[in-house]
Formats: sequence, C-alpha cells, structure tokens
Amino acid sequence: MYTRLKKLFAIKGYRLFVICVLLVGTGISITLPYLALYFTEDLGMSAGAFGVLTAVSSLSGVVANSFIGKYSDRGLDRKFIIILATISSALGYISYLVFDNFLILLIVVSFFSGLGAAAMPQIYAYAQESANESNSDDKTFAMSTLRSLVSLGFLGGPLIGTIILGAFGYKGLFLGTAAIFLTISSLVLLFLPKKEAAQKKRPEKGSTSLNRRQIWYPMIALTLLFAVNAINGIVMPLFIVNELHGTHTEVGLIVSICAGLEIPIMFMLGAVGRKISNHSLMISACMIAIFYNMILSISTDSWQLIVAQLLQAAFVAIVMGNGLGYFTELLPNSPGMSSTIYYNVSIIGRLVGNLGGGIIAQFAGFRQVYWVCLAIVMVSFFILWSIRPHKEIKVAA
Repeated sequence: MYTRLKKLFAIKGYRLFVICVLLVGTGISITLPYLALYFTEDLGMSAGAFGVLTAVSSLSGVVANSFIGKYSDRGLDRKFIIILATISSALGYISYLVFDNFLILLIVVSFFSGLGAAAMPQIYAYAQESANESNSDDKTFAMSTLRSLVSLGFLGGPLIGTIILGAFGYKGLFLGTAAIFLTISSLVLLFLPKKEAAQKKRPEKGSTSLNRRQIWYPMIALTLLFAVNAINGIVMPLFIVNELHGTHTEVGLIVSICAGLEIPIMFMLGAVGRKISNHSLMISACMIAIFYNMILSISTDSWQLIVAQLLQAAFVAIVMGNGLGYFTELLPNSPGMSSTIYYNVSIIGRLVGNLGGGIIAQFAGFRQVYWVCLAIVMVSFFILWSIRPHKEIKVAA
C-alpha cells in the first residue's frame, strides 16, 4: 500500500491536487450547515425563498459545468478555468455579505456559484490527464483517493465553521470561506503548470446510438442513486425522532458513524479498483442500497439503523468514490466532460432528492419514504444491469 501511495505522488501535480481538493471540501462544509440559518434568521428570507435560491444556483452550476466541460476538452487552458472558478466561488460567498435583496442575490449568487461549480470537475480532469501522461496504472485509485479527501474536508469543516461563527459571526464565516477559495486560486496560479487539453476527436459516424445507451443510461441511474442518498439525508433524522421515537443524540451518532466509515471504505474500494470494474461496483451499490432500505422500512428501533450504517457508508463510498471513475472509463479521451457529467449528475440528484424526499414524507409518511427509495434503487439496478458489458456477463455466468 505504501508503494502504491508513493506512486500516486509521482503523478505530476498530485500533491497540489491533494491540497486543493481538501481545501475545497473544507471550504464548502464550513459554510453549508449555516446558510439556511443565515438567510432565514438574518436576512428574513422564507424557507421557500431559500429553497428557490438553492435550486436556481444549483441548476446554474449544471448549465455552466456543461458548457465549460464541453469546451475544456477542446483546447481551453484548465489552469485558467480552475483559477476563474475558485475566484468566482470566493466572490459568491462575499456577495452574501454585500447584498440583502432576494432578486439581486438570486442573480449574483447563481452567476458566481455557477462558474465556481467548474472548479472541482476541472481539478479532477487535470489530475486525470496528468495520470494518463505519467502512464499510471492506478488511475482509479488516484481519483478515488482525491474524492475521499472531499469527505475528509467535510468531517472537520463544520467544526471549524462553528468556531469561526462563534468568534467572528457570519461576516467571519463567509470571508473565511472566500479566503480558502482565494488560497486555492493562488496555489494553482503559482504552482500548477499551464496545460491545454488535447483536441477532442470527432465521434465516428454511427456511434450516436451507442453513446446514448452507454452514457445517458448511467447518467439516469446515478442521478437516481444520488437522489436516494439525498432523501436519506433529510428524512432519516425525522424518521428516527418521529417514527422510532429516538433522541437527537442518536441522530448525531448515526450520522457520525456513517461519515466516519465512508472514508476508509472509499479508500479500500480505490485500492481494489484494478480488480473490480466500476460498473460492477455500481451494480453492487444498488444491491447494498436495496438491503439498506429494506432494513429501514421494517426497523423498529434506532440501534437497527446504527448497524445498517455500514451498508449506507458502503453505498455512499461506491457512488461518490467510484462514480467519477465510472464516467472516466466511459469517456477516457474527454476528462473534462466525464468529470462534468459526474458533478452534474450529483447536483441534479441531490436537488431532486431534497425536493422529492420532503414531499413524499409529508404526504405518505416517513416509513413509506424508504419503500419509495427501494423502488427507485431497483430501477437503477435494472438500468445498470441492462447495459452491463458483455465480458462481465460471461464472467458472471
């Protein structure tokens, strides 16, 4: 394992990628838990208005990501894109302090956060190209390790945010987050060499139907899996307290156990990436999610959910840790587009899950949410199984 890790740092720029990805995860998680409180309590915005702002800014990120990802593989300088995106993210956080009008915030935040959303996909795309140039035979491990650092940033970020908020208030919180993104842009400017993406070859005639099946089907399947994960995130605390009559302490314990297990599992999955295909791992994630949602749908006590977090952690580790590698395998010559697709899928999935989970819980009940999630996961399973590579089918047989 030490040798494999040492080889990762032989990839050009990998040390810088490690620092940048960790800072991005930390920067986002410092502010994320307190945005809703700031907008509703300090700015007097309704919960519905905040939801609209979040949805629009998320969709603007999808649009900007799609445009930038498409052209980043056609010769644009990735270094410039990363710098522009991180500066835009910093300006987005600063705008929270400058503007208090809903319409102005909607326009300004959507613009800056939309451009800022390209930072992570382009960092991953640059890392993928560097791994290709170094002839690394451990690309999946390299990318999943980077992705696990985002989760590591989310472990410590909220605590740092609590300390900053208590000492300096929201002004210190947003300026501190902006400073983190400006630090990333400075590191990239000073230490990352300029790299122009290789010109993308025109697809051969007749490949449209193949691309539609091999790209769009996985996009739909993973969007549904991200939606299920988002639903679990917002419904599970309510399910524990209202349905199982658990305590807030148990909610915190369950969430912490899942988050703590995700990183080592993600790391281990990256280590076995050369032996198991990402497509097989995605199918395995569906099967794990089926068992998890079955357990929750019939659970009667909080301790059962605590035990089930091993399954949830494995599911999240596969979808988030290997999802990027999955699309990279599908589009090996388009690292910008593959990383963009992964991030767009995650954004849309979370958006659909956050909106749908609340609606289902309100009208059907908390327990019924997990039956719906079970059905959604089964749809994803059949989609992924239907496009399973012929070689995998023969091996399974």
